[in-house]
Amino acid sequence: MAWDNYLNSSRLRTSTRNIAGDPRNEFESDLGRVIFSPAIRRMHDKTQVFPLTTDDHIHSRLTHSMEVMAIGYSLGIRLSENEKFIKMTGEDSSHLLRIIPIILKNACLVHDIGNPPFGHFGEDVIKNYFTSLFNAKVPFELSEIEKQDFTNFDGNAQGFRILTKLEVLDNAFGLNLSLGTLGAYLKYPNADKIDPNNLAMSKRGVFQSERDYLAKIVEGCGLKKSLFCKRHPLAFIMEAADSICYLVMDIEDGFNKGYYNYEFIKESLKNIDGINEIFIKIEKEHNTYGAEITRMVNLRIYLISRLVNLAMENFILNFNEICNGDYNKELIKDDKTGLAKTLYNFCIKNIFSNREIQSLELTGHSVLTGLLDYYINFIFHEDKNYRKRAQGMISKSLIRAVFIENNLNESNKIDDLTPYFKLRLIVDFITGMTDQFALNHYQKLSGQKII
Repeated sequence: MAWDNYLNSSRLRTSTRNIAGDPRNEFESDLGRVIFSPAIRRMHDKTQVFPLTTDDHIHSRLTHSMEVMAIGYSLGIRLSENEKFIKMTGEDSSHLLRIIPIILKNACLVHDIGNPPFGHFGEDVIKNYFTSLFNAKVPFELSEIEKQDFTNFDGNAQGFRILTKLEVLDNAFGLNLSLGTLGAYLKYPNADKIDPNNLAMSKRGVFQSERDYLAKIVEGCGLKKSLFCKRHPLAFIMEAADSICYLVMDIEDGFNKGYYNYEFIKESLKNIDGINEIFIKIEKEHNTYGAEITRMVNLRIYLISRLVNLAMENFILNFNEICNGDYNKELIKDDKTGLAKTLYNFCIKNIFSNREIQSLELTGHSVLTGLLDYYINFIFHEDKNYRKRAQGMISKSLIRAVFIENNLNESNKIDDLTPYFKLRLIVDFITGMTDQFALNHYQKLSGQKII
């Protein structure tokens, strides 16, 4: 097994940090770079499930990512101490413990860093917007594969762009993270045609603007397989940690919002294999004042524990297939009991379809569509005064990042970018907004408010 490749500590650009004066390894250095990045801070006001919420009990994209990081770190420790895993990798446990849990911390913390305002519905809005735009007559030309970057827009690809380009200092390497961390982040190492039958290729996980960086990661981590790129093995663990958190914690958020009570959850999940014994145990131990919230918390602990164990078992059981790029399932969905499917169906029926959420998502549709309309109209306007004002509105740090990747300098204008990078810049700006900033910015541009 090529675990030296999977744990590759080299970077897209050779690091200049003072290793002699820094006891951290490269992956621990990655963690510091990520935690102190502005893109992480902005996630505190981005939708997890409930858009524009002011309820402190409900998850934001940041609190969700912190919980995913905790689960990923726990799985990393368990893996690094697992005798079968140690034997299969040929590595020493103490060596693995210093690396794998940290790589997973990094990948899990940034797994949603590229999500636009208003959650996953925001991704759908952007995809549908550009599909309609390119079907109409537009005053610019893009290649077909460039168009697909927008019509197949995905937060994972935007996140990869943020990590490798947009969190810029003075070069086009973003946070310049290690190849091992970036490999574990890439759920979809794919800059080409989407293949719904291949998990690694089922989304456009890398834009054309970053495909050369993907090639370096694929080579450095040994991810090339025949005609496609296979996933980094740790990407399966990161994905499992994400799925565990959003399935279980979304249910708890719905409970905290008052959409249903504990008894409703119990009735809905009663057919899951082995869960009735857990309900009996929970109720026997917690039948006093405040019992309902305590029961909910203990149910959450049980569900997370069971899904973590499932992810571990499936990773070890299918280890060779995963490393060879032949395993084509999510770890927690590879389960005869159907636990993850039951939890997902519960969320679909009792949370995502709620009128409050759908109403606010439609608000998000209006905001994102409106912002895209305004900025595309301004940036491509025949009157240079509109183009000049649009450039003045867009984040200077983003303009600088896009100029650097296009070998332009501060004397240049947005007019000097190709149509592809003009659209790339607009999407970079809008997707980087928090929910509230996007709403306020749209209201100002549309004349609904002044300040």
